[in-house]
Amino acid sequence: MMNKPSSPYQPLLLRIFHNLQGIFVILAILTAIWTYNTYDGRWGKIFLPHWKEIEGIHGTFGLFSLLIFPFFLLYAFHRGGKKLVQNDTLKQLKVINKPIWWYSLHRTVNTLSIFSLTFALFSGKMMNEKWLPKGELNHFWYSLHLLSLIIIIFFIALHILMNVKIGGLPLILSILNYQWLEKDNPQLWLENIKDLLLNWRTKLNVIKLFIIREWQNLPLHFQILEAGIFFIILLAWLK
Repeated sequence: MMNKPSSPYQPLLLRIFHNLQGIFVILAILTAIWTYNTYDGRWGKIFLPHWKEIEGIHGTFGLFSLLIFPFFLLYAFHRGGKKLVQNDTLKQLKVINKPIWWYSLHRTVNTLSIFSLTFALFSGKMMNEKWLPKGELNHFWYSLHLLSLIIIIFFIALHILMNVKIGGLPLILSILNYQWLEKDNPQLWLENIKDLLLNWRTKLNVIKLFIIREWQNLPLHFQILEAGIFFIILLAWLK
């Protein structure tokens, strides 16, 4: 626990979801490159051993990324909305090279990073694990998944660069900080869970009303983005 942060403080839940999502996505990217190197390599290869099992490992990290993604999305839209596109973002992007321009560009990159991850997860879920071992490299969804790999690498790099530009090293380190303020104490989560289990009927009604109120309080563009991305996630699971 920490009493006085020396760098920008990031809520504990944000750090948990962001870092878990980041770890799984980076591992999925690395194993995707290795999978391409093993089974494809039409546009060049790097020095990596031929390992047939790497495709299954890549699929596992992709699945972990897909499992944590809904929780990350909920936090991003409902508690981290200030770091995503706003109603006036397009207008602010016209004020080139001013501080508000950089902040608006940062929000835009964050939002597009979420879309790039959605694209990668969905295209990967549409693939069949038998295609590559059989040498079937011309499937539509495999081509899209390769494209999504390039796009998501680009936006992760841009996301990191924008964070460095906006907040420098302290902002980068703040998302990696393992300490928390008293308001984020995990013990409070356990108490809330115990309270929910003891009074589940009353609490479920409270949670239902809270979810409805949260949804109604979202800006229209966030409602559209959230509904659209969750619909894509649902399609991926129904595949």
